[in-house]
Amino acid sequence: MVQMKKFFEENGQGEFSHYQSLQISPIHVHRSKAEHKHAIFILGKEIASIMAHDEFSGAGRTSVRMQELATRAGEEMLH
Repeated sequence: MVQMKKFFEENGQGEFSHYQSLQISPIHVHRSKAEHKHAIFILGKEIASIMAHDEFSGAGRTSVRMQELATRAGEEMLH
């Protein structure tokens, strides 16, 4: 997913602001599993949003689902 992020950034697509605001990447081994899980879903949502033409496309549905999973993972971090 990080490679896809890099590809889109190099081609001027997407800012990935929410993912970047988390300040976490795959090499941050000191971060918790829950934090990495949340970051993956946020990144997945942002990638799917770039690929989606509308909310009813396959990628659009993926974007919505990734947001749901990110929300759930974020709630798990609080517990």
